[in-house]
Amino acid sequence: MTTVAAYAVPAAKAPLERTTIERRAVREHDVLIDIKFAGICHSDIHQAREGWGEAIFPMVPGHEIAGIVSEVGPGVTKYKAGDRVGVGCLVDSCQECDNCKAGLEQHCTGGNVGTYNAIGKDGEPTYGGYSEKVVVDENFVVRIPEGLALDEAAPLLCAGITTYSPLKRWGAAPGKKVAVIGLGGLGHMGVKIAHALGAEVTVLSQSLRKKDDGLKLGADHYYATSDESTFKELAGSFDLILSTVSAPLDFGAYLGLLKTGGALVNVGAPEEPVALSLFSLIAGNKTLAGSMIGGIAETQEMLDFCAGHGIGAEIELITASEINDAYERVINSDVRYRFVIDTATI
Repeated sequence: MTTVAAYAVPAAKAPLERTTIERRAVREHDVLIDIKFAGICHSDIHQAREGWGEAIFPMVPGHEIAGIVSEVGPGVTKYKAGDRVGVGCLVDSCQECDNCKAGLEQHCTGGNVGTYNAIGKDGEPTYGGYSEKVVVDENFVVRIPEGLALDEAAPLLCAGITTYSPLKRWGAAPGKKVAVIGLGGLGHMGVKIAHALGAEVTVLSQSLRKKDDGLKLGADHYYATSDESTFKELAGSFDLILSTVSAPLDFGAYLGLLKTGGALVNVGAPEEPVALSLFSLIAGNKTLAGSMIGGIAETQEMLDFCAGHGIGAEIELITASEINDAYERVINSDVRYRFVIDTATI
């Protein structure tokens, strides 16, 4: 066991505070990682404040982890000390079910083990990236290519794969028109990746406040959804709409923006249920879908793709003492576009 410093939420809705946690001794197939940077995802806030249901406390959030390998177990074959690596939203799964064998560990039928707010196979709670070190099975560690700065790579472990996976699955490519709802931590990565995949990209945001940013990130068009004329002008325009926001939407209105056979895919997860008239799906053979992160192999594919296209997250680097302020700023959409903690300050 190793004692390391961390920032934890002691109880639901409480502020984060500095503490210490125990990391397990390195086992045969484990990798010990010195965490250098940890992104702040909106899902950290949802879970820390029990917005998605009952949670485990004390909680050390963080599933956008970038660091350097400092030790490996005797059975590890994929990594060695000094390697640049990342850990995303998963740290374990059964690795035996059909989903795991298909590279869909996030949908493990035996239940995946989250990087935090979960119980590991050893019966102990998992603690995330707002800490100095983490011990992870080598099968749930990915390699960060040399072309990516570690601080800009950290958010790719959630925001990157969460947008890359559905964009690839639903065919974002040259000749396709893709809309991204929301230009936040997820949305800005969706724009960058959809652009790199060759699609014609439109941002749908509440206002035009971030229009200049959106166009610089790779969007071809930018519309305000608060303007009712937007929904008339863009009716039947898109092959794919990716919703990255965690607020309930008027799905009927957004489905009206799809071409016949188009898909609206949700990666944002509102805390409240949403209403939907099924006629908005039936008319036009449209699809309303969801997508949850990606498997380990696809996460590595995403990192390699991003390195090849010079894509990192747009970040604001903060110290650990600024985490609580950062949470409030995320809720107020006051971040351009992902907070990343310099874990040397923990």
